[in-house]
Amino acid sequence: MDINNEPMINEEINDREVRLIGPGGEQLGVMSSRVALDKAEEAGLDLVKIVPSAKPPVCKLMDYDRHRFEQAKHERELRKNQRIVELKEVQLSATIEENDVQTKLKNAIKFLEAGDKVKVTIRFRGRQIAHTNIGMQIMLDFAKRIEEISNVERRPLLEGRHMIMILTPKAEKKSFAERSQERKEREEAERAAAAEQTDEAKELLKKKVTRESENMI
Repeated sequence: MDINNEPMINEEINDREVRLIGPGGEQLGVMSSRVALDKAEEAGLDLVKIVPSAKPPVCKLMDYDRHRFEQAKHERELRKNQRIVELKEVQLSATIEENDVQTKLKNAIKFLEAGDKVKVTIRFRGRQIAHTNIGMQIMLDFAKRIEEISNVERRPLLEGRHMIMILTPKAEKKSFAERSQERKEREEAERAAAAEQTDEAKELLKKKVTRESENMI
């Protein structure tokens, strides 16, 4: 925690009046900072200025050491769960064959599903530079094949002898395992609904037979 951003606490607060909030968020009203500090001491808590720009400033009763500990813990968790997006590269060529395209597609899909961006490049060698339209078609076809899991962040652009395209993963895209689980749950729900309908139909038929039997008596 940055010490420069820490709030004023206890005797550091010398405002004439403050608006006090209790430890549970209850409004305790406006009072002198001295009275507010007395209330903090009575409760065995700290008086912490949480909104210094308000008029009067807003203070809260809390265990400040515990508050700092919980905040630091929360920040550590956020840093731990934060993933750095990397820029992976997949290299194609103006004369690439289908089996190689499939290999490159598998690599791109792996990178995208891991949450990384993919830089797709083609280097034009020698006279190939005169046929960049072929490279453009290869790029667009590559993007088309994985459009379900990716967005084109940067369309193919020629830089010198390199054509470059950037793909990003679709945030809403679910993993294969998640899709399989959802499909399984949906099928189970459909089977359960069908079974219920069958049971209802049987019950209705039973009641109908019972009524017809009673009418015959």
